[in-house]
Amino acid sequence: MEPLASKIRPQTLEEFVGQEHLVGQGKPLREAIEGKHLFSFILWGPPGSGKTTLARLYAKALDAEFFELSAVDSGKDDIKAVLGERAGASKRVKLGAASSALFETSESESDSESRPKVLFIDEIHRFNKAQQDFLLPFVERGELTLIGATTENPSFEVIPALLSRCRVFVLNEFAAEDMEKILKRTRVKLPKNAKEWLVQLAGGDARQAITVLDNTKRLYGEVTLETLKETVQSKHLRYDKKGEEHYNTISAFIKSMRASQADAALYYLARMVAAGEDPLFIARRMVIFASEDVGLAQPTALVVANAVFRACETVGYPEAQINLAHGVAYLAECKKSRKSHDAYFEALADVQKLGNLAIPLHIRNAPTKLMKNLGYGKGYEKYSEESYLPEELKGKKYLK
Repeated sequence: MEPLASKIRPQTLEEFVGQEHLVGQGKPLREAIEGKHLFSFILWGPPGSGKTTLARLYAKALDAEFFELSAVDSGKDDIKAVLGERAGASKRVKLGAASSALFETSESESDSESRPKVLFIDEIHRFNKAQQDFLLPFVERGELTLIGATTENPSFEVIPALLSRCRVFVLNEFAAEDMEKILKRTRVKLPKNAKEWLVQLAGGDARQAITVLDNTKRLYGEVTLETLKETVQSKHLRYDKKGEEHYNTISAFIKSMRASQADAALYYLARMVAAGEDPLFIARRMVIFASEDVGLAQPTALVVANAVFRACETVGYPEAQINLAHGVAYLAECKKSRKSHDAYFEALADVQKLGNLAIPLHIRNAPTKLMKNLGYGKGYEKYSEESYLPEELKGKKYLK
């Protein structure tokens, strides 16, 4: 039986809900789709935010041959099959052990030759450097239009050469009002308290909300707050590297280190490692944590976290789990201070609110005679206690 999420997937931009900054009138993805502009791009956003749907709408607008792969279980052979396939009638072709590509081909080979090839790669961040390098020349030559989908920052996960040839569009979690519109499209009768609970549970992930609703309808027939809760509680605990449990586990991992609970942090680390999580994903969070949560209380934390990241790069599994455990135990037991983190974002808020305030003349650079005559650098003392902040912020303290 076809899943509900598939049944109600939008077929036109008018049916698509949310992401107005990308698909609203005059916005970049709408312009690209309506104008049939052919270019490669990456959709970066959380699970269930509409990445696959937007990729399909784009390919449909271009009347392109559309192929879907998941980077989790695909490789070079699957890409070669996409590049070499010249099928007749529309069909779904099995590629690799567990992956599949969607072939929407024309009736004749000549028609197929004239249509652009659009390859959608879900979770492109899971392609290694060699696999991404393999894609590069086909994207460069225009033989393939690439759409990558990722939940991870593409600056870290996509090789620079490939990233430079793609535009990046950032998707957001669906807002509560958008989620309610999406749930309304299911045409499943949903009491107000059940709808509010489901929207909160999903946290902006439309796919998760629809899946829970669909499972509840199948299991119990009637959807109520109680049957929704029963459905969620009956699910086997699992670590889905694309979905909710992935984010729940990394959240618990970070919060355990923040609370200096080393045992809990090591437990959640073990869950991620056992599920096959990318060690660099974990190590990257540790590098961020070292500055955000440990900070000035123990500056060497950043040194250790970076060393763990480098070890994961060079060693890899299975030994890298030992490096991760070492780093996690260290970070959990460190004293914590968010002073530098909080101070910076308070300063950033002033920058965004007040704009580029005038820099005091005596600390400006004075490389020319004219600038010196204008007073640039005049009266500057290396170790002055006078505030160097702009006049409007004199006396402001960020680092408390």
